[in-house]
Amino acid sequence: MLLAAVLCLLNMGTVYAATEQVQITSCVITDDQNVQITAVNTGAISGEDNHFYLKELKPYEDSVETAGYVQAADKGNEMVFTFPLNAGTADSRLYSKFVVTVWDGSKYVAVSTPYYITNPEKIAANQSEFHEPLSKKGLLIEHDMLDDAFALGVKHTIVNIPFQAMLGSGIDYEYEGKTYHFSKDFFEIYDKTIFDFSAKGITVTAVILNSWSDNTPDLIYPGTQQTSAANYYMFNAATQAGYEDIKAMASFLAERYSGGAYGKISNWIIGNEINNQQWNYIGPMSISQYMQEYERAFRVFYTAIKSTNANDRVYFSVDYNWNNEINGTTKYGAKEVIDTFNALVAAKGQMDWGLAYHPYSVPLTEPEFWDDNQTGLISWQSDSPIVNFSNLQVLTDYFQQSQLLTASGEVRHIILSEQGFTSQSATRGECEDLQAAAFAYAYYIADSNPYIDAFIMSRQVDAVSEAQLSCAFGLWTCDMNAGSRVVPTGQKKIWEVFRYIDKVNKSLEVTEFAKDIIGIEKWGDVIPDFIYRNRENRS
Repeated sequence: MLLAAVLCLLNMGTVYAATEQVQITSCVITDDQNVQITAVNTGAISGEDNHFYLKELKPYEDSVETAGYVQAADKGNEMVFTFPLNAGTADSRLYSKFVVTVWDGSKYVAVSTPYYITNPEKIAANQSEFHEPLSKKGLLIEHDMLDDAFALGVKHTIVNIPFQAMLGSGIDYEYEGKTYHFSKDFFEIYDKTIFDFSAKGITVTAVILNSWSDNTPDLIYPGTQQTSAANYYMFNAATQAGYEDIKAMASFLAERYSGGAYGKISNWIIGNEINNQQWNYIGPMSISQYMQEYERAFRVFYTAIKSTNANDRVYFSVDYNWNNEINGTTKYGAKEVIDTFNALVAAKGQMDWGLAYHPYSVPLTEPEFWDDNQTGLISWQSDSPIVNFSNLQVLTDYFQQSQLLTASGEVRHIILSEQGFTSQSATRGECEDLQAAAFAYAYYIADSNPYIDAFIMSRQVDAVSEAQLSCAFGLWTCDMNAGSRVVPTGQKKIWEVFRYIDKVNKSLEVTEFAKDIIGIEKWGDVIPDFIYRNRENRS
């Protein structure tokens, strides 16, 4: 009793534990460029202060004590807050998250989960519909081999954008009241590449990567140490400087490649294979903390992109280790990454995020995947250690669960953004026929699955560094003495199969050879919803 009385005197008011429990049910941009938040209180109303207080936090802020006050509402079961968005200004609330609080006599206490605006596309200047390619066939293209790519009929391609290399001089860009400086030399290369792809109707997917650079420390999460074990690093939205750089850089990319003179990027993948910190390093931490920091940065990218191009698609990528190679601190299962990310998004405001998946064979040094069950790593249940082409339906079945659907009840977009089949077996040497057969089988699996939007092969030409490790994934062989240069030396068997795989009148003919290799009589026997089933049955 004495302690409670002393606390009351010190706080100059009533001390109580907040009993209000508020859920923000909507946070949207309205037609008149306001933000409107609706919320429901399911807890008991307590205390002498009869108001809820809405606080605004920037993505890098986590405490309501440092957050700016926006608006008050009388305590009750339901409440609505409406206030200006201030888009494009230094006071923009586009990226902010909002928390309902109460005043306990000495401080603000959060009584809701932070919640973000869920429709940034509302203010996008570009409202054009997403360009749906004629087929799912894609390829990582060498820009100086465009004629070959066009002959192959490529419909999707990948470009890797090193984020830290964007900064420089020659291009000034003002965003939300601040001027940023980008490298003209850097963008001249990408401008031509992306324009050339777009001009031929190829859907471009950009992979945004964050390499270590001493010149761009704000892009690296604070406290992260450079390590030879990491190829790329987690994007930093946990500090004001990192957040401001990311939002401006992402907005610039989305604006520049919105379909005008520099071409169009339609899909954006933020980072690479984030379930393995080798490709997205931040340092050892639990999956919940790791994904919280990734979701924080991803949402900044998402908001910047969608507020510029309403119908662009934004993805994160994982490798095939669905429940495999998990150590809990730097390696996580793809399934738990997806589940954790989805839970964070559901709690903080839905995004139409998608998945970029990499279903390689096991191991990568052998092209066959139809016998991967012999490894003990493949099953047809959601607890399978690995999900690749041999059991790809596990992935798309999982994404049909109600908790993983979009806010509108649709299955999320899934692309297979990186896969390849070696033509140089680690145990048997040259195996071009096996490579071509594996591609044919895998493509038919993906093409026959209505929840897969794209199948992008890595790569057009073998990379020397990969071929040396029996990962000769190209449609062309390369000069093994060319170092880091890409010098094609000859087409492989897979080249012709790739060219005609999506041509209705040629596809079955060009893949006929593969049936004996795989040990089947008809594709429809091993692919239940085979896309050419009727045509195959007539042959």
